[in-house]
Amino acid sequence: MPRRTATMLASTLVLIALLCAGVLIKVPYSEMSPGPTVNTLGDARGEPVLQISGRKTYPASGHLNMTTVRVTGADYRMNIVEAVYGWLAHDSVVVPHDTLYPDGKTEEQSTQENAEEFSQSQESAKVAALKELDIPVSTQVVVSTVVKDSPSEDKLHAGDVIKAVDGTAVKEPGDVAKLVTEHKPGEDVTFTIVPADEAAAAEKAGRAPEGDEKITITTAKAPAAEEGGKDRAIVGIKAGTDHTFPFEIDVKLADVGGPSAGLMFSLGIIDKLTPGDLTGGKFVAGTGTIDDAGTVGPIGGINMKLVGARDAGARYFLTPDDNCASAAADTPDGLTLVRVKTIADATKSLEQIKAGKTAGLPSCSTG
Repeated sequence: MPRRTATMLASTLVLIALLCAGVLIKVPYSEMSPGPTVNTLGDARGEPVLQISGRKTYPASGHLNMTTVRVTGADYRMNIVEAVYGWLAHDSVVVPHDTLYPDGKTEEQSTQENAEEFSQSQESAKVAALKELDIPVSTQVVVSTVVKDSPSEDKLHAGDVIKAVDGTAVKEPGDVAKLVTEHKPGEDVTFTIVPADEAAAAEKAGRAPEGDEKITITTAKAPAAEEGGKDRAIVGIKAGTDHTFPFEIDVKLADVGGPSAGLMFSLGIIDKLTPGDLTGGKFVAGTGTIDDAGTVGPIGGINMKLVGARDAGARYFLTPDDNCASAAADTPDGLTLVRVKTIADATKSLEQIKAGKTAGLPSCSTG
């Protein structure tokens, strides 16, 4: 066999071997890519994303699109070829598997966590929007969860409204732990509550709940593994907040998880509850968590959301302040980043976009 032919054959066999190795060898990485965007002012699967009843609403044009990111599953194992392709591609990003699924978290656990965060983000979005419109929202401290085999099991229940601990009124979830830990393990603590069933019935009937109950619970010692757990008293509950809205607001959107749509839900609610258009018919997308006070927080996968938004036709992107540097470092052509810290910032910027006064919009920079 001629030397040249032998060399080419050997090279071909080596290349085939490398390609086979690249396909067969798995690496501990996952991939993120742009997901679909959804207009919070429009419909999804044939029904309005935001449904409001019991209050006058107004037609809204334009777009206020929430954005999403697709990720590979917890059980998916990427091979070397896929990892290299992902690193080179502009519309995807390869990250360590543990970034998306830390501590061996399963896909089912991640989905459940994302669903809970999505539900909470809807509640905060409603509260922030109504506060921005000066519409009163009543808030109460409730039992969010009861730990199995804890002192509170069968005594307190999820949804119970906590009005006081040892006679001291409770205004925030943190007040509960603070008052409980004033005791030593083994001491009794008295909760004044409205049972969950009564609280739900009162909310449905639009009346104040009745029939306070006093529940005495003997505290236990916190597990030593917990921070400060050596002599700390606990009762085995997690306190949270529940809101009573003056009218009904429902978010109808399936197969979406996580808290990052909070800002865009809030803006969509505001637009539907006020005359005229927030956007003036413009295509605006964005992202960001939101809390009850209207503070916008950072999210993951910002660069993939930018790509998804621009591909959908967005011209402006509302960007959480803490994501600005990363977003500015790789902004798709034709997309203007608008920095936001609060829902008030966002509504003010939308007024500028609507009026065509975009030169003064707060921008993002890499510095």
